[in-house]
Amino acid sequence: MNGVLRGGKIKEIRLEERPRELMELKGKDTLRIEEILSLLIGTGIPNKSALDLSKDILNSIQGDLNELGRFNQFDFMKFKGIGKAKSAVLVAALELGRRRAVFETSHQIDTILASKDAYHLLKPHLGDLRHEEFWVIHLNRASRLIKLEKFSVGGVSGTSVDIKLLFKSALEQTSSAIILAHNHPSGQLKPSQADKQLTHKIIEAASLFEIQISDHLIVSSKTYFSFADEGIL
Repeated sequence: MNGVLRGGKIKEIRLEERPRELMELKGKDTLRIEEILSLLIGTGIPNKSALDLSKDILNSIQGDLNELGRFNQFDFMKFKGIGKAKSAVLVAALELGRRRAVFETSHQIDTILASKDAYHLLKPHLGDLRHEEFWVIHLNRASRLIKLEKFSVGGVSGTSVDIKLLFKSALEQTSSAIILAHNHPSGQLKPSQADKQLTHKIIEAASLFEIQISDHLIVSSKTYFSFADEGIL
């Protein structure tokens, strides 16, 4: 009988409530998300196990792993039983997953032939952010990737772009084409009037250097908006 001795009595604990043993017996692929989180959390608090805490976290976001990916330490510490140490472990685990995605895409995507290629390259960098960032993909004449560059960092509602510095970088990379990209932390993909005006300014400047603006993507954790696909480039 599996159990632990408590006050002279055997208290049985179901296998599904012991994710470490479950993983050892049946493999990591059998673990549910809440069980994986509970392994990271480690220990619970009185009247609430690590598994209960992980369920509380997932219930608060309706099980949306994209939303979980945006959690920082303060988000985790809102839950009773999650302090600085546990929240640091959880954030580190999320960051490890993000860096694996960056590694995979950087080694798998070397040519941008469609907007979806650009999105897959950008998503690990922009998809989970709570502030806006502006990125540029530099391409050669064969649409092969020269460089993926973070260009500016802003706040929740916007970021500024210095067009002179943008083209200084493009000339240094001898880019034949560039793809513009930024994220909307709100998840709203519809381009603002400011987005459209900035895009047109960059297109006008690009013509002077014979550099093509292939697309402008607005990125979220789940999907994207492509100026080129929508015919507004």
